[in-house]
Amino acid sequence: MNFETFIKSTSKIKNLNLPGETSQFKMSPPFRKKLEEENREKMKHTKQAGVMALFYPKNTETHLILILRKTYKGVHSAQVGFPGGRFETDDPNLEYTALRETFEEVGVVIDTVEVLKAMTPLYIPPSNFTVAPFFGITHHTPDFVKQDDEVEDVIEVKLTDFLDDANVSDISVMTSYEVELEVPAFMLNGYVVWGATAMMLSELKDLLKKVM
Repeated sequence: MNFETFIKSTSKIKNLNLPGETSQFKMSPPFRKKLEEENREKMKHTKQAGVMALFYPKNTETHLILILRKTYKGVHSAQVGFPGGRFETDDPNLEYTALRETFEEVGVVIDTVEVLKAMTPLYIPPSNFTVAPFFGITHHTPDFVKQDDEVEDVIEVKLTDFLDDANVSDISVMTSYEVELEVPAFMLNGYVVWGATAMMLSELKDLLKKVM
């Protein structure tokens, strides 16, 4: 989709209600509800994080940035996600966390990003984080600079590919609990996107389809 058309369409988003958990759970792994029940006490004392769903123009077409995380000893090793990370005590709020982390991880300057809407927060059982996603746009094609110790690859996804229902399917994955299960996933640029990121993408997709 042409970026100018995208900008005109998304101008209506600020006043729309969020699809919320109903939309997120379309892409939920089958074990998630059980994990939430098991972690109900831990959820009262979660760590906080902010992530950015950032849209931008590239050759006049609208794109969304995702990242492939480095392989490391942790629950999110080698997974595809949004740029973002942990809330720091110096951050005034989670929106700033998402902006700061996006700059640190992929080099997008904070002042160039317009945050259109805060999306529905999502609890991540394996790491005991509650993640606050934000919908942002930048009007210029970013010169991405990846943070080498955190980011393996920058993934530039065309909006049309993201919105295409043909790019959603059920696949078998090895979970962080060392159990292989069939889960719903987005197939984007040759990468499998599942779990919490897919759930946040699902809400974003449903919100965009309200205005397009």
